Amino acid sequence: MTIELDTRRRELLDLRERFLRAAQDIVDDDTEDGELSSAAGDQHLADHASEMLDREVDGSLEDNAEEIGREIDAALERIDAGTYGTCVNCGRQIPEERLDAVPYAVLCLSCKREEEEGR
Repeated sequence: MTIELDTRRRELLDLRERFLRAAQDIVDDDTEDGELSSAAGDQHLADHASEMLDREVDGSLEDNAEEIGREIDAALERIDAGTYGTCVNCGRQIPEERLDAVPYAVLCLSCKREEEEGR
């Protein structure tokens, strides 16, 4: 594997910072909006439903950003352990192109396809 691990580490740290900042921005926006309006009784039902949907979407985005942050931390640990770029399922090298696209990937493409197909 020709991946320069110091460069990859910096990329992962940068990516983690961006995801965590995005999650924090979502939380900050919800806080600024007061989340659901305290005057919900005065709102039209559709407005209230729209606010609830926005809140659910924001929560999902925040959860996703935090999960990716954990996956990035695990990738950083694999760099330290010397196992970065090795498929955790079959032990083969993960192609550099895949790691360029998803630097925190733990599965090679074959194993990822099998996982998605439920095998």
